[in-house]
Amino acid sequence: MSQPVHLKAVLKTTALTTPLKDGSLKSDQVTLDFTEINPIHRAFAPMVREAAFDLSELAIVTALQAVAFKRPVVLLPVVVASRFQRGCLISYRPHGEVKPEQLRGKRIGVRSYTQTTGMWVRAHLVEDYGLATPDIRWITHDPAHVEQYQDPSFVEHPAHGKGLLEMLHDGDIGAAIFGNDLLEGGDYVPVIANARARDLAWAQQHGFVPINHVVAASADICAREPAAVRAAYNLLAQAEHQQPAPEAGPRKTLSGFDALRAPLEWIIDACLEQALLPRKLSLDEVLGPADALLKGNMA
Repeated sequence: MSQPVHLKAVLKTTALTTPLKDGSLKSDQVTLDFTEINPIHRAFAPMVREAAFDLSELAIVTALQAVAFKRPVVLLPVVVASRFQRGCLISYRPHGEVKPEQLRGKRIGVRSYTQTTGMWVRAHLVEDYGLATPDIRWITHDPAHVEQYQDPSFVEHPAHGKGLLEMLHDGDIGAAIFGNDLLEGGDYVPVIANARARDLAWAQQHGFVPINHVVAASADICAREPAAVRAAYNLLAQAEHQQPAPEAGPRKTLSGFDALRAPLEWIIDACLEQALLPRKLSLDEVLGPADALLKGNMA
């Protein structure tokens, strides 16, 4: 009997990935050798620039940009992280109340213009308040993970070394978008009122929770060890199927092509409005390589 193929993998430890890490779910075709990187977004640039891992978690915006700029990765049809996003836009109470309707022409901070949480907040501002993305000045300090992408003209990169929180406190920006480092309570006030209720209504209407992270494989490992990558995807899909149904709203994890098509179409359109993509991507561009791989037809 042949030995399983070892794949270098980076996935944040969650309820979905824990069975893969502790061996509760395993395969005789593949062994996932995990590298722990925290925060997980530090794995994204090495993956799309150097294919540093065989299998890696990727932010959905990074994954779509990687496809658009023909980086050597294959997006697999599995979502490992989603979350509601409207509450991620906050203001600082001592500087006065900030309402979404007041944001036109204002400066909003975000770690990176391409950060997926920022993409979702901007998309909701477009939907809910008619605020086109170029109507606001976006203040960032991190570049895109996909180095071929260049931020649009309405994005600024201050020369000072202040972080988002310091800029917010100093009044350099009127509001800021935070992801996993979101500050809640006290002087930190959500700009969008009733964010949770709005998010739930949005998810019920669209049938999915805003997607944050997916999984990609390097094109090289897909070509060299397609059966091992298929086995790895099957483990991910099995783990995803075992996730309990949420108490409210759609699932925050997804797997399979049918589950991803409608969300991807929505996200691609939002990315186009925000100048995050150089052109409109087709679903075949995004999902076709993985479809061929999983069907055993990859050239």
